[in-house]
Amino acid sequence: MKPDELSERLWQFAARVGKAVDALPDTRVGRHVAGQLVRCGTSAAPNYDEGCAAESRADFIHKLGIALKELKETLGWLRFIIISGLLSERRIASLQGEGRELANILGRSILTAKAKRPPRRDPPSLGSP
Repeated sequence: MKPDELSERLWQFAARVGKAVDALPDTRVGRHVAGQLVRCGTSAAPNYDEGCAAESRADFIHKLGIALKELKETLGWLRFIIISGLLSERRIASLQGEGRELANILGRSILTAKAKRPPRRDPPSLGSP
């Protein structure tokens, strides 16, 4: 998958998360979950895009790692929504599926980038004083 295509999928996912947030009930728990979900569910896309403009491979890996963590948090909140009965599983299932797919793609991208990273060189030893 090309970077532009993955970016588009992540932004579409963020928009879908936003719609799920708007569907949550206006209760104390619903508002709490909404706040958490809107933050983590909309942050993977900009973190990925920032990673694509990284200054180094290490920076790229770091930014994609953040995007992956945010996706995993999003999946956790979606799971909580179902467990707590805030929304039905039927309503959330496709969003969970897309989140898992995106997390798998980012995870594989991180592993690939790490595998291509040149080996770390330790500075030469100066010997004993």
